[in-house]
Amino acid sequence: MGSKARIGFGPLLFHCVLLALLVASSHGVIVGSSKGGSGSLARCNLFQGSWVYDESYPLYDSASCPLISTIDFDCRKSGRPDTKYLKYRWKPDGCELPRFNGKDFLERMRGKTIMFVGDSISLNQRDSLLCLLHAAAPNAKFKRSYKNPVTSYRIEDYNITVSRCLAQYLVDIVPEKIGNVMRLNSVQQNGQIWLGADVLIFNSFLWWNRTNPGRPWDYIQDGNEILKDMNHTEAMAKALNTWARWVDSNIDPKTQKVFYFGLPPIHLFGENWGQPGKTCVGQTEPLMARTYPGGPIPQESIVRGVLGSMAKPVYLLDITFLTQLRKDGHPGRYSGGDCTHWCLAGVPDTWNLLLNAALLEWN
Repeated sequence: MGSKARIGFGPLLFHCVLLALLVASSHGVIVGSSKGGSGSLARCNLFQGSWVYDESYPLYDSASCPLISTIDFDCRKSGRPDTKYLKYRWKPDGCELPRFNGKDFLERMRGKTIMFVGDSISLNQRDSLLCLLHAAAPNAKFKRSYKNPVTSYRIEDYNITVSRCLAQYLVDIVPEKIGNVMRLNSVQQNGQIWLGADVLIFNSFLWWNRTNPGRPWDYIQDGNEILKDMNHTEAMAKALNTWARWVDSNIDPKTQKVFYFGLPPIHLFGENWGQPGKTCVGQTEPLMARTYPGGPIPQESIVRGVLGSMAKPVYLLDITFLTQLRKDGHPGRYSGGDCTHWCLAGVPDTWNLLLNAALLEWN
């Protein structure tokens, strides 16, 4: 089987974004509230607002949560001495984000499976939800299981399963004689895993920016072509369209809810928030701003375009802007300078409050 090299990481970005804007519509994507919802949140964009200091935060003590999968997320345990980053609550403009009621969430989700699909950011969010639920039901039994690529916790008292499926690119990566091949037009393998979930939260972004070290594929299959590489933004757009076709063909909106997690920012380049030469390391407060100086992430338009072209409803958890403001929320120097992942307790708890609000409103 022959291969071609078609490498490029930037020149097609403008064209991909323009195409996404041209095809965007309101068929599939729901942003901020239920489409046509009548509740108080339906008139409020949950993703526009500001971070406010709140002494009642955090929502749980990480030292009391045994479900955090890596010490890298547990910044207090890793030695971070400051605590102010734990005390910020997201306040949408024009409404209040419902405070998390773990007991109510457990009752509403009784008998259901919640699955986070994506990379380590999905793991970050899954661990946050587990800690929120453990704080609400500390005596409940959380039983862990693992079947590659899924790690699950079954909350036995409520028959709830909270899972994370590792699928950094969403599309299938299959072993072939030449090596591991990422098939941009296939989710047949991964999709079989997703079918049994009642609530699905998909995330795919950070790994599209990675070069060779650590990535799980050797070649990309684009249609009938096997490529050594290609423009990663173009590849991301094609993969998302493949995923969207799977959702449209396989999801029953009457019984299943699908969310797409917005693009998570990193904080490696201080010029994006007015501190050239700085990173997240040493940051102790959010950026208090109505817009992010570094601007939106260009691929956001691709996500909106794909979601907008879908027949089935997908709720966009549009966390990018509110998370861009939280340069203080990373493990930083207490995990090798990590400005990608997030401390628990911390910012991912707000992502789950937004997920909870969406589930409350989207009936």
